[in-house]
Amino acid sequence: MHHVNNCDQFPPSPGDLLQLPAKGVFTVEHAANRAFTTLSFDGNNIATYPDGQDHPGLGDSGDCISEPNIHTTNESMAAGTAFAISYTSNLSEVQPDNLVVFSVLYNTPWRRLATYSVPQLPPCPVGGCICVWGWVPNGCGEPNMYMQPLRCNVTGRTGTTNLAKPNPPAWCEGDTSTCTKGAKQMIYWNQQEGNNIVVSGTDNSGMNKSPGYNMKLGFTNGPQNDIFGGTNVTAPPPSPSRSSVSRELRKPAYQYIVLRFLFMATLIVGLSW
Repeated sequence: MHHVNNCDQFPPSPGDLLQLPAKGVFTVEHAANRAFTTLSFDGNNIATYPDGQDHPGLGDSGDCISEPNIHTTNESMAAGTAFAISYTSNLSEVQPDNLVVFSVLYNTPWRRLATYSVPQLPPCPVGGCICVWGWVPNGCGEPNMYMQPLRCNVTGRTGTTNLAKPNPPAWCEGDTSTCTKGAKQMIYWNQQEGNNIVVSGTDNSGMNKSPGYNMKLGFTNGPQNDIFGGTNVTAPPPSPSRSSVSRELRKPAYQYIVLRFLFMATLIVGLSW
């Protein structure tokens, strides 16, 4: 995740984690720039869309939208985004076969605010987990692959079943029997190496096939409840320290993070937090 320019050498501050409420929801801000979020300028530059504007009638023309540059013609054509989780606190240990997609949100990115649902995930190890936000646009630009790593932690009534080892997703538009069942990897496509899916030809709409976080690859909308492996968690989570409990009590009901997605084509190789 941006290892090429050493962004992975600058981890978040200690204790700064995205909180994932098991069987709950969390909200993030999709933004072209941090300036257009609640984390900058006291939120004075926020609006409906990721570029700090409201854009009445956005998508009505049928043309590719360039402001904001969200690589779609309208909301219904937005390819979908996802969150995945790896049960390690060490970024260098994250690999495609231990990074499991746990939540998908169809027709995003579109508006600034996006709310994702969480299945009953098991607790994270000491130090938290590594989560990744992902998006592969469907047309209206280069076929980039976007990823954003985050430290995260599962809270609330956590589950007792570990996640299964994920398998690569498969193109299955029009024939769900050919979809990958159960836990799935994130999409790695159009890379020099490390791809886990290859497509050719056109989809049912006549467009060039583009794998995305949607039903064309068997990803259902919402929490991915079929990702568990049948083995039980071997130990209860560690008790939180008093300071971490205090921080948790001060947190708002929704977790807000910023996902800058316009120029972030990345690949999971050589990570090093």
